[in-house]
Amino acid sequence: MAGHRQIVRAAAGAAALALVLVGCSNSLDAVPPRPADTAASTPDGGSPSSGALDGTDPALARFYGQQVDWKNCGSAECGTITVPLDYADPSGQTIDLAVARVKATGDSLGALFVDPGGPGGSAVDYAKAADAIVTPAVRERYDIVGVDPRGVGQSAPVKCLTDEQTDELLALDASPTTPEQEKQVEAGALAVGKDCAANAAPVYAHVGTPDAARDLDIARAVVGDDAFNYLGKSYGSQLGAVYAQLFPERVGRMVIDGILPASLDIVEVTKGQADAFEVAVRDFVADCLGKDDCPLTGSVDEGLAQLRAWLASLESDPLTYDGRVLNEALATYAVVANLYFPSYDYPRLRAALASAMGKGEAATMFSILDDRISRGPGGQYLDNSTDAFYAVTCLDRPFTGTLDDVKRYAQEWQATAPTFGQSLAWGLLTCKDWPATESDPVTSTVAEGSNPILVVSTTKDPATPYQWGELVASQLANARLLTYDGTGHTAYTQGSSCVDDAVDAYLLAGELPAEGTRCT
Repeated sequence: MAGHRQIVRAAAGAAALALVLVGCSNSLDAVPPRPADTAASTPDGGSPSSGALDGTDPALARFYGQQVDWKNCGSAECGTITVPLDYADPSGQTIDLAVARVKATGDSLGALFVDPGGPGGSAVDYAKAADAIVTPAVRERYDIVGVDPRGVGQSAPVKCLTDEQTDELLALDASPTTPEQEKQVEAGALAVGKDCAANAAPVYAHVGTPDAARDLDIARAVVGDDAFNYLGKSYGSQLGAVYAQLFPERVGRMVIDGILPASLDIVEVTKGQADAFEVAVRDFVADCLGKDDCPLTGSVDEGLAQLRAWLASLESDPLTYDGRVLNEALATYAVVANLYFPSYDYPRLRAALASAMGKGEAATMFSILDDRISRGPGGQYLDNSTDAFYAVTCLDRPFTGTLDDVKRYAQEWQATAPTFGQSLAWGLLTCKDWPATESDPVTSTVAEGSNPILVVSTTKDPATPYQWGELVASQLANARLLTYDGTGHTAYTQGSSCVDDAVDAYLLAGELPAEGTRCT
């Protein structure tokens, strides 16, 4: 169960922005991943294959030619790779990235790189959970490899905030109504960037997605693969698409699931999530009303009105537990963060709301919140996922608007997202006046000349709406969209055998699902 919680936390990482994401198949005419009979496998850290350096900057040759000293780390073998801090200055400062590899159970086709998203989720931890994140058939034929993105987990982690400052940030007023309250929220949000500049320099200024994608190409070469095979979920889909844009000729078999488009700015992303989470909370309330322990009554609209009224009441009449205060912002965050996976989240959220709304007890609400933000029982944060989320998000998507713009968004978004629109709009302020800029942004992912990319999108995904999957599939020069008619965030290994079979056929045999395939 602990491993599953870690996977859920990583996949749900995009929610942090709220307070501050069986058809027939046809054969794929594509170069397959490195064939087993010609593999330049380097289990002991040998040199990459002869094609690994083709087209790379000579100044980067020492990074592409390095070896990994693999060591046993329990369920995997682990090591580090060295990359430039700044790709514009490859002879300058370097950083080390953590990498984990779980060897294939059978004859390996090579590496399948994986990333769970966030940004801020650990790909090393995700790879170690290989048995849960891919099917047995894929486990048999691929080495599952995870590289913690720069700034994340064990890879030169950025640490901007103390535990107490993180608590204060997440508890910022979700619905300020006076000029004084608005200024307080703005000051608290802007402090994140200032603290990153003060406490996480120089790394925090170099954690954007383009550089993380460049790191993956070095990792591809270091493990000895000519082609980059990849499974990226949520933010990991953006990372994969950016890789494809930068290195289209090296894309092998790439699956991106739960699509976050690089082409959308932070306002477009946040508005899309506000609307999608509104659909998700309606589905939750509809499900809740049919259960004996549901604290809501009446119709779906009446149940939603009760939930909103209770959340709003916490601003003036919060609940307390063990010295902590459950205000509107934290309770809203707990609800949002537990709408990702219906079969897993709904019972937990329903029980927490029943305790809080029915009995005035906040313990269970704090428990389901802490589980998603990696906060330990003593108040310590167990990883740097919150810091990394802001550092990557605000570098990739700075907010260029004003306080007046935020106030306008908060008012306008109430029309289509009355439960979460206001809190998500105020969250934009965290990325305002971010003290670093992306030197070489990638906002267009066409990847002309790449092998086909399989785009998987769920019709009722609350964090990465279905329309985003359609958008990226249309933007990529060579892509196929696989639709999952269902609920929840991401689709592969989430309960649909149709999705799993289609993804496996592509990863294992290069067979794309038929155009227009929809799974249920």
